[in-house]
Amino acid sequence: MFDFGLRIRELRNKYKMSQEELGRRIDRSKSVISSYENNLKVPPLDILTQLAVLFNVSLDYLVGIDKEKMISIEALTDEQKEIIQMTVQELKSPKSKIPGLTKRQQDIINRLIVEFTKR
Repeated sequence: MFDFGLRIRELRNKYKMSQEELGRRIDRSKSVISSYENNLKVPPLDILTQLAVLFNVSLDYLVGIDKEKMISIEALTDEQKEIIQMTVQELKSPKSKIPGLTKRQQDIINRLIVEFTKR
């Protein structure tokens, strides 16, 4: 069975935060953080969301549904975000199963290289 409290404790320790510091960051007391970590209380959705953002993980990861960490695109430009979205869509496309690159895939890769090598 998934241990939500352990997940919070592991993330807090990874970020070298005390329970008190984590509490300050999400506007909760040290005792509330302790109750989350000991599985005595379940945080409401707004607190779960704050924790996910703070620790740069998905809500799924936080609650044990998905073990993958998310990648933040916050610092990317709108153009870079669009290229990333196009890349993901293209990789999910049935055409991605065909050997070699389609013209669209080649164009996306070219845009990706140009955009991410700008100084």
